Amino acid sequence: MGFAQNQCPREESNPYRRLRKLAFCPLNYGGNPYIKPQKPLKFKYFQRLIFCLKNGLFNLYGTSRAGKEDNRSNWMSRLKAAIILAGDILIFYGSLMLTLFFRFGQDDFRGALFDHIVPFSFILIFWIFIFYLADLYQMRALKDRQVLVRSFFPAIITSTLISIVVFYVFGSLLKISPKLNLLLLAVIFTFLDYSWRSFLIKRFKGWQTNILIFGDSAAGEETESFLKNNPQLGYRPKIWKKRLEKDDFHTFSDFIISNKIEKIVISSAFEKEKNFTRIIYKLLPLRIEIVALRDFYASIFQKIPFGEIDERWFIREIKANHKIYDVLKRAAGIVISPILIIIFSPVLLAGAILVKLSSKGPVFFTQERIGKNDKPFILYKLRSMEDGKTGPLWTEENDQRVTEIGKFLRDSHLDEIPQLFNILKGNISFVGPRAERTELVNLYQKIPYYEIRHIIKPGLTGWAQINYKPSVSVEEASEKLSYDIYYIKHRSLGLDILIILKTVKLLFISPK
Repeated sequence: MGFAQNQCPREESNPYRRLRKLAFCPLNYGGNPYIKPQKPLKFKYFQRLIFCLKNGLFNLYGTSRAGKEDNRSNWMSRLKAAIILAGDILIFYGSLMLTLFFRFGQDDFRGALFDHIVPFSFILIFWIFIFYLADLYQMRALKDRQVLVRSFFPAIITSTLISIVVFYVFGSLLKISPKLNLLLLAVIFTFLDYSWRSFLIKRFKGWQTNILIFGDSAAGEETESFLKNNPQLGYRPKIWKKRLEKDDFHTFSDFIISNKIEKIVISSAFEKEKNFTRIIYKLLPLRIEIVALRDFYASIFQKIPFGEIDERWFIREIKANHKIYDVLKRAAGIVISPILIIIFSPVLLAGAILVKLSSKGPVFFTQERIGKNDKPFILYKLRSMEDGKTGPLWTEENDQRVTEIGKFLRDSHLDEIPQLFNILKGNISFVGPRAERTELVNLYQKIPYYEIRHIIKPGLTGWAQINYKPSVSVEEASEKLSYDIYYIKHRSLGLDILIILKTVKLLFISPK
């Protein structure tokens, strides 16, 4: 099929032929049919790069298949995070050079830069780490300026204070003690980096992919609502709830073209319908991405939608054994837990004394929990409740059973230090689903697929624990299970490290 150099087909009576002509028109940059030939694109270099990545490079991979991760959305999120990180690094070094120029002038600038570049590069690592823990490389931090302010300025203050401590402790090794230079750099960096991120808030909202969520489901409606409220994620969603019949191809194809749809997200309820499959098949010449709602939902929310999966999904996606990973994880538990027991032994001793002096009863609280393969074990914690008092299965807010010292131990998570002995014994791992008491496990059996969380060891912390509040009902336990299953599917050493880092953050900042 060929076209003149500056021509594309405008009208075609047969919609399928029209789709094919639009899809293969050479003016459409990798199959994108929504560029009007009478208005040639005039992009700047940076905009052209993003445009090519969105409309050209991704098309090399063809249409996504249901059951696979939504790589494009993950790739775009990583690209945006990389842009933010690159800007932070450039602004940090630019701020350093401006600081040194203001402080030492043009004559001594080169010598001062030579003295400062290595120590401040070391400091930059801490700044990036703090920014990461503050979620400043997550797209939700760029929703609007109010959200940005809540994360950005505390991260700046924390980074500056840590830098002061580093220069104080390692000043002789770093060979400089730049007190005024550090404060001046922090002020310049704060102004420039906040301006950079404010610019990205507007820019990222302009990089929109038109998507159609196909199906009438709770997960689909939740996804549509979330994407509309978070345009920085890069999606402009529409939803189609009507079932497709044989004669709906013309109407549906015109809807796709008029709304410039680039991605179709399909609910599992429609995947096996013959009429729907045939109509979607005819849209392939447009090179529109076709993804399953369960995979797209997981990439957005980092949890699994129960309404979109069944037992066949678990057979395809869940592996009970990851031999190398399991061996390395157990080895880390054996090596690291004794070290942490030694490090925290003074804190554990102090906590034990406080528990003993503040209330009657044993220092340690022991309780039967359910572990891997439904095997019961005894979990150890510092006692935080009045001994012998009974009450609800869940610990409620302002629970009268919790002692004053126990409230402090719970808020600081110091009551969980004895669980290091459970890690050493092999009852639990550092990362995994929460180990629930036997009575709660029996209650939660009514939740679909709840038993699947017991195919791996429970953990001291986990994906559900850092993403959702402690459950106090069956409904909330079901929500946490969606995070647990996401972790079981994606578990890896990299994800475990990420969870541990997020847990360290939550030790100091309690989620609202």
